[in-house]
Amino acid sequence: MRRKLIAGNWKMNASLAANTALLAGIKAELSQQPACDVAVCVPAPYFAQCQTELAGSAMAWGGQDMSEHESGAYTGEVSAAMLLDFGCRYVIVGHSERRTYHAENDQLVARKALRALRSGLIPIVCVGETLNEREAGDTDKIVGQQIDTVLAAIDAADLADIVVAYEPVWAIGTGKTATPQMAQDVHAMLRRKLMKKNAVAASQVKILYGGSMKPDNAKELLSMADIDGGLIGGAALKAPDFLAIIRAA
Repeated sequence: MRRKLIAGNWKMNASLAANTALLAGIKAELSQQPACDVAVCVPAPYFAQCQTELAGSAMAWGGQDMSEHESGAYTGEVSAAMLLDFGCRYVIVGHSERRTYHAENDQLVARKALRALRSGLIPIVCVGETLNEREAGDTDKIVGQQIDTVLAAIDAADLADIVVAYEPVWAIGTGKTATPQMAQDVHAMLRRKLMKKNAVAASQVKILYGGSMKPDNAKELLSMADIDGGLIGGAALKAPDFLAIIRAA
């Protein structure tokens, strides 16, 4: 049975004071040996704070993006080595907001995932379709192409070291909802894609759901066979909500 992962994505929401309060609230109730893996992916300026405040805790931490390049004249970019300097374990690549607002394509996402793997980070590879793509019946085509591009770039042996996150973009902040079965159908398709790359490793890869998982829907979503956790946005900014999802896992 795959151990679930609940990963918070703070996005561009943070301050030193707010982070201290949030992390203290989570740590106060989080067991040293929780029944699932827990992580927070934070803005780069707060890596040092997380490293200090989470050292010795049950939570891991990571970045929300990273450069495809190892180092060099890339002003404003953050390298994998920089994340590792601050003890990061995870890094999100290909988040829907990066794809939409920064024009990141499948090939760039694949290069970032490969760089993360080569550096010793665990990439949380995000895939997902828009409302137009969903309504056109192209979910499997679009999401399948996104994951296939990443799988083509990495070695079969590396598959065990990635996490996949399915984000139905059309169900995030739109008032529309993906039912647990709708989410499961896409997760199952993703699992089949992974199986073609490395059947043994694919059975252990965590596929997270990133479509507005909240305390009131977490239990039902997490009961699906191929939903192995959540990439949590807004609910990760409130300790009681984040803890409720962790308990559901």
